Amino acid sequence: MERQLRLQLTALIPRLRRFATGLAGTNAEDADDLVQAACERALSRLHQWKPGTRFDSWMFRIVQTVWFNEFALRKRRPQVDTEALDRAVGNDGLREAEARLTLAAVQRAFTQLPDEQRAVMLIVCVEGYTYREAAEILGIPIGTVMSRLARGRLALFETLQDPAMKRSENIIPFS
Repeated sequence: MERQLRLQLTALIPRLRRFATGLAGTNAEDADDLVQAACERALSRLHQWKPGTRFDSWMFRIVQTVWFNEFALRKRRPQVDTEALDRAVGNDGLREAEARLTLAAVQRAFTQLPDEQRAVMLIVCVEGYTYREAAEILGIPIGTVMSRLARGRLALFETLQDPAMKRSENIIPFS
């Protein structure tokens, strides 16, 4: 049984890393550290997992708990990794520049959300879980999931409507 859980954990690592990256605000080092800490915690506490429950939900919950209890205490906001943006975007001049600016604006806006809203948005919007599953994973009522999701979406929308948020400090506009 323990071997099977370890295999499930290994298969789940890319999804955990994506979730951790969202919590850490695209800071790859913090995300990797977060996943490692969560995996260490899970492996040392496999006996606490209840057979018949969802292992992935248990792991997402551990990642979130580790983030809130240990990593978020650092109270630092991550910077956008422009090298990662360069690798993630295509190579069509104007489109590439626009895509990079848009992605950077969304990432900046996303990192400004409270941790609780980011966690819900990542679980529902990125990982594709239902509201009920998100509530289970995060250990909160379904109404709280819906409320945090609505507030997070609204905050992102309002932030992205601000013209100052759309501009990058490092790019000089053409005249």
